[in-house]
Amino acid sequence: MKEEKVYLTLQNGRVFEGKRFGAVRDVVGELVFTTGMTGYIETLTDPSYYGQIVIQTYPLIGNYGMILSDCESKRPYLTAYVVREYCENPSNFRCEGTLDAYLKKNNIPGIYGVDTRELTRTVRESGVMNAIISSKPVDDLEQVKKYLIQGAVNACTCESEMIYQCSAPQRTVVLWDFGAKENIARELVKRNCKVIRVPAYYTAEQILSYHADGLMLTNGPGDPAENTDIIQNIAKIAGKMPIFGICLGHQLFALAMGGKTKKMKYGHRGVNQPVKELSTGRVYISSQNHGYEVLADSIQKGTLSFVNANDNTCEGVVYPELNAFTVQFHPEACGGPLDATGLFDVFMTMMDGGKKDA
Repeated sequence: MKEEKVYLTLQNGRVFEGKRFGAVRDVVGELVFTTGMTGYIETLTDPSYYGQIVIQTYPLIGNYGMILSDCESKRPYLTAYVVREYCENPSNFRCEGTLDAYLKKNNIPGIYGVDTRELTRTVRESGVMNAIISSKPVDDLEQVKKYLIQGAVNACTCESEMIYQCSAPQRTVVLWDFGAKENIARELVKRNCKVIRVPAYYTAEQILSYHADGLMLTNGPGDPAENTDIIQNIAKIAGKMPIFGICLGHQLFALAMGGKTKKMKYGHRGVNQPVKELSTGRVYISSQNHGYEVLADSIQKGTLSFVNANDNTCEGVVYPELNAFTVQFHPEACGGPLDATGLFDVFMTMMDGGKKDA
């Protein structure tokens, strides 16, 4: 393969040289890193990376190729992909193609041969920043500095209602899609739920008209506070049906209750984040992908239930009076740790009229 030199220029002026793979085009995005040692297919197809240039800290990516049934969405939503080394000749009995071919097909540029350790240190020390990938060095960085991720949820939500059936449905769940990972629906179907996936622009009245047993608020990209219409609609629904929120859904519910969110220095992205359950003291290893946090001291109508064991940030809230609970991490993690999948069972119990909180 012919090697083409490419430049990754950070908004602070620092330049990293690498080589191209995937699509050949120049892009601007928000530079973030993820620490997962496995699960690069799920990373590539997680809509929460919308508008972002993603660095994989693990050095070798692509060794088991691309497996379409493992994808978390119909296409990748990230802006570009940065790796130390990518595997041109994957070896796995499920492999359906190479990482390079997948990126080319979906018009996503990639860079390899970059010192990803140094690049990650830069982001950790300076915080998330914008960057540009280009074939030639860039001197004027004004447009890079001005880049802002906007309209992310609307760009990632489904276009219309979708139904996921199971063989013997016992409950009906409305899955409010803010950029949902497919495995959330899979976990619900696995527990005998008929899942009705609806777009982010649906109103409270439309969602309540299904008379479902529960409501799932999904993950998704961008600044949660930007979604003012969704926040207002959540406020109208709260207390009228059991609700389980994950990641962006956790943030949106907190905002709907009067809480506050803020952007983190470099966020939590990877499959090794420890979260502590305050009621038991138990620590779970979790998968996470978010750049915003709910401020624990701003929580209204609920109680802090989980904290991050590394930085003590809010990782979960229970709202007993509203029959709702939310978590910042991903209990449906795939690939990733399965420690917290039991939270889906808590949701089942809530919908069955048993336990009122998490």
